[in-house]
Amino acid sequence: MAVDDPPDLNDGLLAVRAAEGDEDAFAVLVRRHAPAMVRLATRMLGRRGEAEDAVQDAFVSAWRRLPEFQGRSAFGAWIHRIVANRCLNVLRARRPAAPLEAAGEIPAPEHAVSPERIAEAREEVRRMRAALDLLSAEQRACWVLRELDGRSYAFVADAVGISQEAVRARVFRARRTLTRALGARR
Repeated sequence: MAVDDPPDLNDGLLAVRAAEGDEDAFAVLVRRHAPAMVRLATRMLGRRGEAEDAVQDAFVSAWRRLPEFQGRSAFGAWIHRIVANRCLNVLRARRPAAPLEAAGEIPAPEHAVSPERIAEAREEVRRMRAALDLLSAEQRACWVLRELDGRSYAFVADAVGISQEAVRARVFRARRTLTRALGARR
């Protein structure tokens, strides 16, 4: 199979081929899903480098576990679950509060922006990061998948490996915590 991305091959067929040892098929799956997985991991972890490492680890794990993939769910949902669980493990291993230095610089838009607006934007980002640090790893995972990725409760439940009711409860508690932490400004 060629290394390019043949549009006529769906993820299920590629996963079957990859499970049989076809590295090119797996490379296509990685190319198709890696950008979305890095975005998800970056949102969950807040650090691009750490997110890239988590996604790489998740794809290595997926490669090893492909023979277990039964096709009961879509490959995309399966890799979401692996990446979300890897991110949860990273979050659980962290200290309770992430250092604020990790926020980095906020890039200025192309047009001129006042120094006051830049300072306000940096403060908003700092406050949001601090508020996200108040969430448990599980709440953060559910909130990011639901609110930032726009995923359904069913998808989040499948990706995180819990019931839809548990997802709804965690998203509710996350929203409540964020609202309290951000106050009336949000």
